[in-house]
Amino acid sequence: MKHLKLYTKEDILAVTRIRKFETKLGECVQVLNDFSNIEASLLQTDADYIIVGIPEDIGVKANMGAGGADTAWLPFLRAFLNVQSNDFLQGLEVLVLGHFDFSDMSEVIETNALTPDEKIEAYRHAVRTIDDEVENIVKLITQCGKIPIVIGGGHNNAYPCIKGAAKGLYKAGMIPIAQINAINLDAHADYRPSEGRHSGNAFRYAEEDNFLEKYCIIGLHENYLTQNTWMDMVNNPFMDVITFEDIFLHEKHNFLQAIAHAAAFTEGTFCGIELDMDSIEQVLSSAITPTGIKPLQARQYVHYTAMDTKVAYLHICEGATQLADGRRDDSTGKLISYLVTDFVKSHQAVLNGKD
Repeated sequence: MKHLKLYTKEDILAVTRIRKFETKLGECVQVLNDFSNIEASLLQTDADYIIVGIPEDIGVKANMGAGGADTAWLPFLRAFLNVQSNDFLQGLEVLVLGHFDFSDMSEVIETNALTPDEKIEAYRHAVRTIDDEVENIVKLITQCGKIPIVIGGGHNNAYPCIKGAAKGLYKAGMIPIAQINAINLDAHADYRPSEGRHSGNAFRYAEEDNFLEKYCIIGLHENYLTQNTWMDMVNNPFMDVITFEDIFLHEKHNFLQAIAHAAAFTEGTFCGIELDMDSIEQVLSSAITPTGIKPLQARQYVHYTAMDTKVAYLHICEGATQLADGRRDDSTGKLISYLVTDFVKSHQAVLNGKD
């Protein structure tokens, strides 16, 4: 994990705005007490949630998408660390581990690839390195009995999250085989063919490698579902889809019913909770949509899945504060902060027996 940058308490306080008569999460969250032994530090901490950033857009570019998914991590961190610590969320439940910095790989590709096709192939090769490092840290966190909260980057990182969590939970003796389920709130299936790793095929690779058992997508847009992907999914009894149109146009389900259906479909083992920010209307992402779910519904999604599933991890991806074409929206980080705090509060309520 040579690209992992671990945080000290000084790093955290550097982006926390200290104010008299107030206490911010940044003053309360935990950090590793021993960089030389991450596993021992994770076993010693009483924090239940370990936050890791992946500010990269290599996987998105490998899928021929617009760069910018590398820009949401720091705005999220600033917003999150400056949330008030209070009876609703104190901050001691959370350890902020650090973030991955894969900028060296991006720079090498941008400098040396001579043609667009060369760039695509180089990006897809680089995603394999990202896969390995993200898988290792997610595995380490889950085998220590903690829940990873993974923020930023492309949806390519769903694959190492699933693989790492499955391996970690198996090593911890919490599941009989290294295989978990996943629920994904997303405008896209991200189940494209295994043509080389990128942000559009994480769940395909996870399934083909037998780390993903059941997969349910909520809010998938019919306009962006290829026919071959649809046929592959509809003929697979371990996959289920509730399209955006079925919820909001045909009204076969309401949104909360769709979440409840996904939770029931994936019950029985640990489940990864996936949220692609391009599912939320007008939120800046590589595939920004003019028609999608509302931010409140995204908050409901993490709230109810945190309560109604056996959570393996939370992964929030594809958001951006600035895209490669110059479009900018600084509110994305604050929205992700709301989603993370909603998740932690809801899951803590379950652990504490309040729901």
